[in-house]
Formats: sequence, structure tokens, C-alpha cells
Amino acid sequence: QVQLVESGGGLVQPGGSLKLSCAASGSFFSNYRMGWYRQAPGKQRELVASISSGGSTNYADSVKGRFTISRDNTKNTVYLQMNSLRPEDTAVYYCNIYQTLSRLPVGPWGQGTQVTVSS
Repeated sequence: QVQLVESGGGLVQPGGSLKLSCAASGSFFSNYRMGWYRQAPGKQRELVASISSGGSTNYADSVKGRFTISRDNTKNTVYLQMNSLRPEDTAVYYCNIYQTLSRLPVGPWGQGTQVTVSS
């Protein structure tokens, strides 16, 4: 059974940094592309970044150059390093399995981790 548990969120000032982690259970992890998503109040959930099993990455334009996605297949964990944070980055952040063909998340959603950027 697939389970995804996000952690690492918090309150940070504009310009600050946070590193999120997503621990995955199950034997699927190393075979799949993984994505970080976020949902701000009143907005749809959006894909922020994704990483293939081999480490190739893609980013939304809004975070390119500021966020870095990485993964450790030995630990079944995917990370999101967020630098130069802005108030508009405030959202609940989730990870999920990213299906390349459909470009959709296909795993169960975890509880997410709240990121608040505010002075």
C-alpha cells in the first residue's frame, strides 16, 4: 500500500529557505517519477516540480531558479529545497507519484505540510 508523508514546512520570512521531505512507503518509489504539488487557499492544486527515477527534473516557471527537487532512492524520500521564498509561495505542499503519460498525480494524497511565507 502506497503511503506518502510530507514534513518540513513552517513559517519563514520572505527571502528565507525551507527544505521539505516526503517519505514514501512501498516498493514502487524508485521506479516512478515523483512530483511536489502545492495548493494555496482558494486556488487549485498545482505541480511545482518533478523528478524522474534517474534524477531528471522539471520546474514550474514560478519556482525555477529558486526551488530544487531531489530524491534518495535508498531512503524512499523526495526533497524540495526552497530558497528565496516569497509570500506567494504560501500553500500546503504535497508530494505524489507523477504519471508521465497523463501528466497527472496517481497516488494517494498525504496530509501535506504547510508553508507560510510572511514577515
